[in-house]
Amino acid sequence: MADYLLKTEPTEYSFSDLQREGTTVWDGVSNPVALRHLREMKPGDRLVIYETGDHKSAVGTATVVAVDAADARNPQVRIKAGKPLAKAVKLAEIKSSKLFADSPLVRPGRLSVVPLNAAQYEFLLHG
Repeated sequence: MADYLLKTEPTEYSFSDLQREGTTVWDGVSNPVALRHLREMKPGDRLVIYETGDHKSAVGTATVVAVDAADARNPQVRIKAGKPLAKAVKLAEIKSSKLFADSPLVRPGRLSVVPLNAAQYEFLLHG
């Protein structure tokens, strides 16, 4: 099992939208590295949903339920909504944690799909 962070612009698709729909196919990703991460996902992988824009914070969880990577340029990753985080974790908090020092989440050229290690996942879950 792997953990990932998925970024979304809440004015286009928010965690609340995901909760209301229950499941969705995660798309709109064009960066080759982010696409590779999507193709590597497996059912059961744990996800943290991060809202960009004015929010700039991790806000909820989700789970990968299905992956169809037959089209390498447009992998179809179906995710299922989880729960909102007890407390949103702001980007400033993430940047101040040594756990994320080498993460593409905080480095220039930030990715929209970011692999997380277990410690990073737990940090985001529990602030």
